[in-house]
Amino acid sequence: MKNLFQASKVLLLDLASTLLFLGVYVATGNLFLAVGLGMALGMAQIGWQLFHKQPVETLQWLSLVIILASGTATFLTDDPLFVMLKPSVIYVVVGLVMLKRGWMNRYLPPIARATVPDLGITFGYAWAGLMFFSAVLNIVLALTLDVTTWAAVKSAWAIGSKIGLFAIQYAVMKSTGIRRARAMTAAS
Repeated sequence: MKNLFQASKVLLLDLASTLLFLGVYVATGNLFLAVGLGMALGMAQIGWQLFHKQPVETLQWLSLVIILASGTATFLTDDPLFVMLKPSVIYVVVGLVMLKRGWMNRYLPPIARATVPDLGITFGYAWAGLMFFSAVLNIVLALTLDVTTWAAVKSAWAIGSKIGLFAIQYAVMKSTGIRRARAMTAAS
């Protein structure tokens, strides 16, 4: 359960700027306020980590650069499309990183690394696929929906798809791991 809470916390922190943008935009209808607060939150998150001497991952820096660039472009052009397309860039970069064979195994508990490392590799690729699909879906949504609808649909997809894949992965790895551990015990 601790691992589930930690994964949920990381997911919510990753989505914080988007969720703040959505909430402020829906509540006020003010694109500039929503973009500005989203940019400020992105900078504050990195600043907090630096202040507390916590490592800032490369993807977090990249995300901040993309947030600042797309936010600035939105301010300069008065076009929210830049903010709406930003998640696609992040999804593609994260998907590319997730194509590294076995990246997920280091995040698995020891019992899973001992019994189902092959599934860690398989689900690592499944996560990469989800990122690439999400990038394409986001482009389609950004080009066809208004900002408020896009933000609501994108947020629901981002959270729901990750929870869904996580639940499937957990169930498959847990049941397979139990079967394999029993077989290993019976064989010895």
